[in-house]
Amino acid sequence: MKIAIVGCGAMGCVYAGLLASAGHEVWAVDAWRDHIDAIRAHGLRLEGISGDRIVRIRATTDAADVGTSDLVIIATKIMHVEPAATAARALIGPQTVVLSIQNGLGGPDISARILGRERVLVGVVGGFGASMKGPGHAHHNGMELVRLGEFAGPVTPRLEAVAEVWRSGGFKVKCFDDIDQLVWEKLICNVTYSGPCSIMDRTIGEVMNDPDAWNVAANCAREAFAVGKAKGVKLDITDAESYVRDFGSKIPNARPSVLLDHMAGRISEIDAINGAIVRVGGELGIATPANTTITALVRAKERRMGVRA
Repeated sequence: MKIAIVGCGAMGCVYAGLLASAGHEVWAVDAWRDHIDAIRAHGLRLEGISGDRIVRIRATTDAADVGTSDLVIIATKIMHVEPAATAARALIGPQTVVLSIQNGLGGPDISARILGRERVLVGVVGGFGASMKGPGHAHHNGMELVRLGEFAGPVTPRLEAVAEVWRSGGFKVKCFDDIDQLVWEKLICNVTYSGPCSIMDRTIGEVMNDPDAWNVAANCAREAFAVGKAKGVKLDITDAESYVRDFGSKIPNARPSVLLDHMAGRISEIDAINGAIVRVGGELGIATPANTTITALVRAKERRMGVRA
């Protein structure tokens, strides 16, 4: 299968490296010129729980170089989905399927608005803890689960076909009839660690092992769980704290993307993660003091860094 990964950062490199290793023709499309040049010159290096490998893939800063693809994976952060989806128009043919994978709420909706809801699938990944070590070089701490769903549900043959592509790369995959469930079950984990780890400058394991830090993180999880339930989302979770603690225990050395963004001097996705709980909670009349405080602190930190207006 010909696969184009638009936004080939840390997570995109995990996808690219393992899917290419499975024999698929993989293209990395990314705006980071040094990264693309390194992949072209030396191949993509992926290290971590899946081993240490160098994979030869094709790479470009211009999606028009790729041509029509069978599967397009939009793997950018949520604030970059719109330009990524717009660029991905050059990759679309009559049978092309688009998989939009972002943290938080709203990314796939942006892709669907630009590329057509009928061709877009929703993806949520968890338990990878990926980071960039340098241009052309990514690391990941885990490989827990790739969740896939159709916008309208239920599971379809094309969704199962895409799932099989991922499984060929060694990914554990689960297909969902209800995309709200797959999005919210990951979001609850995101809010637990994304904002708190950034504010405290700690790994997931360090937050879990500090009683005061964990109290803050667990309260973010409880609020997200309550908001999701009030919204009517079907959740296969009985105890939010146990659920997120189990998730975190698999990648204790990982730094969430919000912290990695701050370490690199970039604006984060906090508004789509902890901030989303504040927004949806407000719409439902549910107080979210932990997520409200964390979101405000991250925004203040970013203003001090000079990356938020």
